[in-house]
Amino acid sequence: MQKLSFKNRIAFHYIITTALLVFVVFFTIYSIVKFSVYNHLNNDISKEVENHLNEIAIENNNYHLIHLNEWNEREHNTLDVNPVFIEFLDSKKNIKEKSPNLKKETLGFNAKIENNQLFDSKLLQHKIRQIQVPIYSDSKIIGYLLVAMSLEDASMVLQNLSQTLLIAYPLILILLFFIARFIAGRSIKPITAIIQTADIITKDNLKSRIELPQKKDELLVLSQTINNLLDRIENAVEKERQFTSDASHELRTPLTVIKGTLEVLIRKPRTQEEYQEKINYCVAEVNRLNHLVDQLLLLARFEDQQQLVKKKKVSLNLLIPEVLSRFSNNIQSKNISISADFQQDFNVISDPYLISIILNNLISNALKYSENNGKLTISFSEENNKVKCAIIDNGIGIPKSDLQKIFHQFYRSNAGKHPEIKGNGLGLAIVKKLCLLLAVEIEVSSQENFGTKIILSFP
Repeated sequence: MQKLSFKNRIAFHYIITTALLVFVVFFTIYSIVKFSVYNHLNNDISKEVENHLNEIAIENNNYHLIHLNEWNEREHNTLDVNPVFIEFLDSKKNIKEKSPNLKKETLGFNAKIENNQLFDSKLLQHKIRQIQVPIYSDSKIIGYLLVAMSLEDASMVLQNLSQTLLIAYPLILILLFFIARFIAGRSIKPITAIIQTADIITKDNLKSRIELPQKKDELLVLSQTINNLLDRIENAVEKERQFTSDASHELRTPLTVIKGTLEVLIRKPRTQEEYQEKINYCVAEVNRLNHLVDQLLLLARFEDQQQLVKKKKVSLNLLIPEVLSRFSNNIQSKNISISADFQQDFNVISDPYLISIILNNLISNALKYSENNGKLTISFSEENNKVKCAIIDNGIGIPKSDLQKIFHQFYRSNAGKHPEIKGNGLGLAIVKKLCLLLAVEIEVSSQENFGTKIILSFP
């Protein structure tokens, strides 16, 4: 069985609710009309009972009509739109008098019905509404007054009403279904636009966006949310393309250098020293390539993955000397002065491994871009319930125009001016990513030829 479309499901659910509501309304209308008809009939019967009880006289535990001849000549012997049938019974329920319009028929006494209670009965297969009222003499029942009126007109009204409602009920539901289907189709038009837009979006076409509906409702929010999602996807794909392009270039460069060096090496016999020099050069390029791959894997590994973060108490005082020890050869070769004296212990709750990577990359950059006989200062302070770490060098600095780009992957400021300084432009990109992961704020200020200052604020 084919599934209903979303538009038809909305109309179907709407029509079920409407069907229940219309049924309640129709049932209420029918009940009100029935109550009104029966109430009017009951009032007429009650008036007849009252009038006829006033027309009898009670004597010696018996009763008789005061004006029998007049009573026989009244409306009971005439054709009436809604005739009244009257019957008088004695104490033994035998007929004493009855209205001429009954002719040979009798109303009959129903012993199962309580006195003074209205009930439905039949007369010559026609429905009637009847009551049987006892006639008392000193608290003793000396007879009964039976009054009945025809229910044919009332039954006809109720039957016509019920037939009308039964015919109108399905017609109304069918009409409402098509109306609901039409309205639902208009209402979900933005969803159709979403489907059409989604169909034309591919990895090569991420520019299309959903046209926002005029009405400020849930569909507008949905359209805006999907457009925002498409913006994020487009940005992510563009970043991935740029990253892939840059990574390919960066990986290809050392491979090209290695290949070129080896090709030159095998063109003719070389001396032992020449072989050793070229091989060492290739090993250095392999190490550079290996370092680049490690950094690329690190970037991919910590792509907003909070579950990889393992927080615990970290002593920054102990971590700084450990990081500096890794660069002891570089510090000595460039004769860089290190200032890292701490007056108190500074501890934070974070991931020690990731903080170590952040400090390692920042200190590595500070040493790499420092001149010989330069100075590197590392200090800690507490401010607004945060531990701040300042890493200050007096190296070549960063141009003001490049400060917004230094955290981009593979971007290297002043790479053309200082080709002797090797790097791949991933260190600060890794730092930025890990800072976001650990909720560490990072601020960079720099002046070209005067040095750079980086401040880390640990929560």
